[in-house]
Amino acid sequence: MKAVILAGGFGKRLRPYTETTPKPLLPISGKPIIEWQIRWLKHYGFRDIIICAGYLKEKIIEEVGSGRKYGVRIGYVIEDEPLGTGGAVKNAGHILEGDEEFIVVNGDILTDLDPNTLLETLSEKDVGAIALTPLPSPYGVIRFDPQTLKILSFVEKPRIKEYWINAGVYAFRRDIFGYLPDKGDIERTALPRLAEEGRLSATLFEESFWMSIDSHKDLEEAGKRVPSLGIFSE
Repeated sequence: MKAVILAGGFGKRLRPYTETTPKPLLPISGKPIIEWQIRWLKHYGFRDIIICAGYLKEKIIEEVGSGRKYGVRIGYVIEDEPLGTGGAVKNAGHILEGDEEFIVVNGDILTDLDPNTLLETLSEKDVGAIALTPLPSPYGVIRFDPQTLKILSFVEKPRIKEYWINAGVYAFRRDIFGYLPDKGDIERTALPRLAEEGRLSATLFEESFWMSIDSHKDLEEAGKRVPSLGIFSE
């Protein structure tokens, strides 16, 4: 079973760091984001990993190499121009030709969720399954008694379980290539169409750790939390 890491973006929100370093190589507690992702995938049994690289691709290839130092096999699909997340997966079609199912991961998320659960979610009718995680609040919230207005407790950045967001981890069947654009993001092209056709399922990860690295503050927070995850204690 192969896993695809989408690592071709510019990381504009993390400038100036990403002016000379591709986002997947930004350090989290001394290790690049992409190394944490590789270690996560390996933990769940994925040994064949494809990296879709574009911006500053040479640096990613130089750092990650063949994957031997991580105990996995790494292949690369290069974007000569930005293709978007959907175009990037389609660009990797020739390497995935013999795979009936595979996993796709956004290159800027860190999690301990089990991607195999997504594969188990796929029904015969489904083309894909999306990992969903509760919406993480960027702020701490206060709970209070609506009658007396007395403060009951303070909750630091809770996960709001009334709302769910796309966690950026997918399982797809080969049929997905009939839905992918040559250029464009999968979230705006293939996924809405699959949803309309009833061929897309959700897999809920209510308790799994998950965060997206979108800001300088995220880098700092991830450095405190990611190394302590159980899957990395091996």
